[in-house]
Amino acid sequence: MKLLVQKFGGTSVRDVESRSRARAHIKRALDEGYKVVVTVSAMGRKGSPYATDTLLSLIDYPNTSASLREVDLLMSCGETISSILFAHELNQSGIRSVSLSGAQAGFLTNNDFTKAKIIQMNPSRIHKELETYDVVVVAGFQGQTRQGETTTIGRGGSDTTAAALGASLSAEYIDIFTDVDGIMTADPRVVEKARALDEVTYNEICHLANQGAKVIHPRAVEIAMYANVPIRVRSTYSELPGTLVTGTTEQSRAQEMKERAVTGIAHMVGLTQIKVQSKEDPSKLQSDVFKSMASAGISVDFINISPSGVVYTIHETFEKKARDILEALGYEPETNSGCAKVSTVGAGIAGLPGVTAMIVHALTEAGVQILQSADSHTTIWVLIKQEDLIPAVNALHEVFQLDEESVKGEVPS
Repeated sequence: MKLLVQKFGGTSVRDVESRSRARAHIKRALDEGYKVVVTVSAMGRKGSPYATDTLLSLIDYPNTSASLREVDLLMSCGETISSILFAHELNQSGIRSVSLSGAQAGFLTNNDFTKAKIIQMNPSRIHKELETYDVVVVAGFQGQTRQGETTTIGRGGSDTTAAALGASLSAEYIDIFTDVDGIMTADPRVVEKARALDEVTYNEICHLANQGAKVIHPRAVEIAMYANVPIRVRSTYSELPGTLVTGTTEQSRAQEMKERAVTGIAHMVGLTQIKVQSKEDPSKLQSDVFKSMASAGISVDFINISPSGVVYTIHETFEKKARDILEALGYEPETNSGCAKVSTVGAGIAGLPGVTAMIVHALTEAGVQILQSADSHTTIWVLIKQEDLIPAVNALHEVFQLDEESVKGEVPS
């Protein structure tokens, strides 16, 4: 049996017109001889009656008296409604379909409500339904514990649902349908010349997603990578093939690295930089700072540790809380709010001379001050003021020639 998994996000199922376009993609797959397992998100975004954020507003989340177990019960309703409506409309159009909840589809999770982890997949019910139906529609973002409790698997959970389905069913492809034409070289709202990439590696898109690119959740990519199931990121509103996410052979990887060092530019906003210095016992400071942040549930990023102190970033919503904690410990933190992290990502960066020089030169020429930097084998990060985000991202996009008329991210020798 030839099988595809297709995921349609909230904007792809938000109204009759969008769902009609989604059905056209399913019909095309059926005409090509596939059976199709579809997963759907809740319909629309905040303000739409069945969107997740709208449902949460009913209980004044996060300032709610509801338990996390009850929050999950509520949040799961959006995808359940969406899956039933979608299957109903498929049947109306002559496509034999049935809807399943996450639990019925075989998603077993741990008990970590609102951010549960999938611990086991049993797709036997899906296989059985495919003997009768051409399409099985699965409610995304949800599963069930061994005790029968409904759970949700965190933001981006419908992507993760699709990837887990693709892996457990040995699908030929996992199609992630969204409202853009694929994985872009940069956010098109920031860079006019941003274009969709034809192909990227699992590793590259994991880094892009982790650094702020919102087209697909990194957990989903990791699941597909381990199962070696290719992902296609496509637009619901066109017939373009989108971006293929896959592994590469050593030979093709070597050729790709020669042609493209940099794949894309990602960014994250709303960050605060914190500097804490100590003249007495730096090792105690380092331990105090990171233990106190962890105990308060504050995630830290962009960490630089030196003999005289530490520098790191947090989300701006935790700035006051972090400052109060550090002051209570006797430190005098220096905070720099309104920051953004810009990431230059490419599998060909590792060991390639000149990439950092190009980044620094491009930002300097654009009048952008670098507040902090770090690097890994596939990513170079810089922290800048958020007000400099647009010139910074555009400067990097241009210097690595990521627009469609030029060589893909080539670094001159």
